[in-house]
Amino acid sequence: MRIERKPPSRAWLTAPLVAFALISLTVGLVARQTVRSPYNTPFFHLFFSDTLHMKVWLVSAALLLGCFQLLTAGRIYELFHFPPKGRFYHLVHRWSGRVAIALTLPVAYHCIFLLGFAPHLADTRVVIHSLLGSGFYGIFIGKVLIVRSRGFPGWALPIAGGILFAVLLGLWLTSALWFFTTYGVGL
Repeated sequence: MRIERKPPSRAWLTAPLVAFALISLTVGLVARQTVRSPYNTPFFHLFFSDTLHMKVWLVSAALLLGCFQLLTAGRIYELFHFPPKGRFYHLVHRWSGRVAIALTLPVAYHCIFLLGFAPHLADTRVVIHSLLGSGFYGIFIGKVLIVRSRGFPGWALPIAGGILFAVLLGLWLTSALWFFTTYGVGL
């Protein structure tokens, strides 16, 4: 006997969008309240020469893992056919995503709580970067809700993952790529 599941109500399907909006607005408002100069506040920088180098290299590593996420997702959805078979890529995909998000946390902390966001003082690149950054964790939480819930259409998860990757790429283009082309790739 097969038990058919009833699709969730339309209200439940909006949960990822509501989570995205609430988290994005919260991040943006917190950043708006903490506008400071990046050089007046001490901050860790690991083994890098300064905090900015640390940030661009961490976000570059996160982007590389994001590219790996696209590759493993393609294998999970059987768009690519390379060995090994089985659930190996599910595990690798999950853990590489966790590491990618973990790499973004010190960057986000510095950007939100030490730099802040003042659109009237910033150029277009910085405003775009700040808006993408405000939405990044909202999109991430929305994607996690889709992953953990049943009843979403099959296209919802790849779309959410693609949007998350696109925002990460936009963040990288407006920060790390700009930094590398302006100041070089030194550590």
